[in-house]
Amino acid sequence: MIKPAQGDPKLDKVPNMVRVMANSPAVLEGYQGLARALKKSTLPQTTFERIALTVGAANACSYCVAAHTYSGKTAAGLSDADVELAKQGSAEDAKEAAAVEFARALTETRGNADPSKARAAGWSDEQILEIIALVALQTMTNYVNKVAETENDWPAA
Repeated sequence: MIKPAQGDPKLDKVPNMVRVMANSPAVLEGYQGLARALKKSTLPQTTFERIALTVGAANACSYCVAAHTYSGKTAAGLSDADVELAKQGSAEDAKEAAAVEFARALTETRGNADPSKARAAGWSDEQILEIIALVALQTMTNYVNKVAETENDWPAA
């Protein structure tokens, strides 16, 4: 178990995952940099959260599934049914389903996934690259939380 970094008492307001990453300033900076960059992506927030749920569930990361269940519902307006479908790598909407299916295939095949179905559903090459980057970011957070056994500070999923 990797313990969260100590120090500034204001860190109590920071998610435990970020506190764990603070043990390595380089890791924290890399995470924050890619996360900030992806906030500028062309992916809708609903897609972003669905992909985070898909990857978290595929990697069996209970911390990330809880965090993105919360943010998916509160920030992206996903319903309980949307969350459950995303955890299974699917969605009711065909375009959203193609994105999360591609993300799940990327995760399960370690990058050997065909984007043709996502492209046919209307995702651009730019967005396919953004999905790949989001899968990479989520995989990193999943692995950090699993190795560190990060204590869940989100509402239970």
